[in-house]
Amino acid sequence: MEFIEQELPKAGDTVLVGMSGGVDSTLTALLLKKRGCKVIGVTMSLWDDSFPKIQSAKEHCFDANESDSIAECEQFCKENNIEYHVIDLHEEYKANVLEYFKKEYRAGRTPNPCIKCNATMKFKAMLTNIEKLGISYDYFCTGHYAKVVKPKDGLYGTDQKPYMIAQAKDITKDQTYFIYRVPSTTLEKVRFPLANISKKEVFELAHEAKLQAANHLESQDFIDPQYFDILFADKPCVEGDIVDLEGKFLGKHKGIEHYTIGQRKGLGVAVSYPVYVHSIDAEKNQVVLAPIEALQVQSFIADDFVWPNNIEPQESFEATIKTRLASKVVSAIIEKYTPTDNETFIGQAWKFTFATPQKAIAPGQSVVIYENGVVLGGGIINKRI
Repeated sequence: MEFIEQELPKAGDTVLVGMSGGVDSTLTALLLKKRGCKVIGVTMSLWDDSFPKIQSAKEHCFDANESDSIAECEQFCKENNIEYHVIDLHEEYKANVLEYFKKEYRAGRTPNPCIKCNATMKFKAMLTNIEKLGISYDYFCTGHYAKVVKPKDGLYGTDQKPYMIAQAKDITKDQTYFIYRVPSTTLEKVRFPLANISKKEVFELAHEAKLQAANHLESQDFIDPQYFDILFADKPCVEGDIVDLEGKFLGKHKGIEHYTIGQRKGLGVAVSYPVYVHSIDAEKNQVVLAPIEALQVQSFIADDFVWPNNIEPQESFEATIKTRLASKVVSAIIEKYTPTDNETFIGQAWKFTFATPQKAIAPGQSVVIYENGVVLGGGIINKRI
């Protein structure tokens, strides 16, 4: 398939820019202003003041220093004659992201809260609230490293040409994995001005413009790990057994929510060979450890898919896939999966079979499907085979 990259906003367009205080979103707003666009800045306020403030050397999306970032955004917008709004979404964030994060971990799964946040908060709740304020715009832009494209011909033999996400020029900063669940109807008005700019160029441009954001560290994860005990304090952690693949007792765990598949550090057991978290059995409240070679997986099942314009493939196909943000894309055969009598899935489930076995495939993580860098769809890993 051939895809056509969509044009960026032009002079005179009204552009809403999602701003975090970081260098990417701040430069995005400046570049659009220089293009002659009418820029409106908007920031999501996510912090819950019921959390204590903890000192951290890193910046996070859910951060006690959020007010400092908002102040910087406000100052930047004032200096550049940009209208600016702050949307309080801390209750929605708690319900849609924090509660999801806790629920998934307590079920023995490994969630990706950033994917959930983009789909339900940044590209949905924030835009809904902006519209409630009576603010209209031609485009919504963010500092993500991605592109918006459309197929040159109809997708999968149809006459539909939905808006789709594709990888940006700087593949080392690829963020398509984070935003694959943003629907095509939303993407129609979404653009990513950093699509064809490298991260190095972003910093060079930001320093030339003397942006305060150029001196910031990049945000790390969605929440400081120091908050995990506070986040999970609503229910007591239930201790259980750590076992090997044969069920042999190796030690006690402090609660399955503290472990993820592929984890090696902080296991608290003494074994004569290197071990990793192989699986988490929520029903038995067990953490299963194994050597690294036992974490190799040939195939898995995923469900809860998002497809461009809900156009789902009808036949098996081969494509490249990514199963974690940090993982490389690898080849796989993708085919519809028929559930057995005791299996339930969200929507049509699909089976993925690797050309070469891969390690640390974790239920709860996302699998994103690519063709020449364009996102064909994606879902949530349900189970390994």
